[in-house]
Amino acid sequence: MTPDQFKATLAGTQPPAGITASLAALWHAGKGDWEQAHAIAQDLPTRDGSWVHAWLHRQEGDEWNANYWYNRAGRTMPALTLEQEWAEIVAQLLGKVD
Repeated sequence: MTPDQFKATLAGTQPPAGITASLAALWHAGKGDWEQAHAIAQDLPTRDGSWVHAWLHRQEGDEWNANYWYNRAGRTMPALTLEQEWAEIVAQLLGKVD
C-alpha cells in the first residue's frame, strides 16, 4: 500500500485489514478520532508506537509529553507541520516489512 492509498482509506469506516497497530492509530487520528488513536498508541511498546504516541501528544498541544515519547522513539520533535509529520510517519511505517 502506498501513502496515497492509505490516505484514501480514510474515506472508509474501518482501517484497512492487515495494517500494524501503529498505522491503525494513525488511521484513527487521520479520521479525527484522537481518543481511539491514543488508546491504541499507548499500548505499543515499540519505537514506532512511541513515535505515533509522540505525534498524538504534539497534536494535543502537550509538548512536554510529546518530547518524552519522541525520546522513547529515539527522535526529536521535528520542525514539520502536524500534517507533514503524519505523512512522514505513514510513509515510513508503510515501507517496513513485518
